[in-house]
Order: sequence, then structure tokens, then C-alpha cells
Amino acid sequence: MKHNFKNLQIWIKSRALVKTIYALTTKLPGEEKFGLSLQIRRSVISISSNIAEGCGRGTDKQLAQFLDIAIGSSCELETQLYLASDLSFFNSVEVENLVIEVSRVRKMMISFKKTLDI
Repeated sequence: MKHNFKNLQIWIKSRALVKTIYALTTKLPGEEKFGLSLQIRRSVISISSNIAEGCGRGTDKQLAQFLDIAIGSSCELETQLYLASDLSFFNSVEVENLVIEVSRVRKMMISFKKTLDI
């Protein structure tokens, strides 16, 4: 394994994001348990999972593909947070703070991808 995901700041920060998002989604109403809550949780989990899976692949090209998926999941997560705010499930301040963190992780993934030999 060329890149150990456990040593990557993007993986560490994306794991921290999971914890924050899980705490936030407990505020969603019960009828959203299998709706928006599940979607938000799946997209945040996808970020760290795809970073790890990509690192477990044999080439930088494969890692780049999984980083693209993780980047896409971060965009999905950002959209879902805005939707939850639009529906008045979360307040706009907490969503904006989370969006800043999601964007920070996404920028780190994009920068990391540029260092790969692809």
C-alpha cells in the first residue's frame, strides 16, 4: 500500500466530520430516520470510506478515482445539509459552519489528488 490512509489528514478530518454529522442528524424528526438522515449519514461515511478504499488499491490512478467519488460525496453532503436547513431541520449557522468544514476537506482531497502520479 503506497499511501497509508490512517496517516492522511483528509481521512482523519473526514472521520471527525462523521462524528459531527451523526450528532447533528439526531436532531432530525423521526420521520426522517430513513430519509434525509440516512442520506446525510451515507454521504459523510462515503468520504472517509472511499479515501481508505482508494489507498488500498494498487495505483495512484485507482486512488484518484476513489478520491473523485469522495469529492462527489462531499458535494452530496453539502447539498443535503442545505436541504435540511431549507426544511428548517437545522439552523443556517450550524449548516454554514459544517459546509465550511466539508469544503475544507474537499479542498484537501483535491490538493492531495494533484500530488498523485496519474
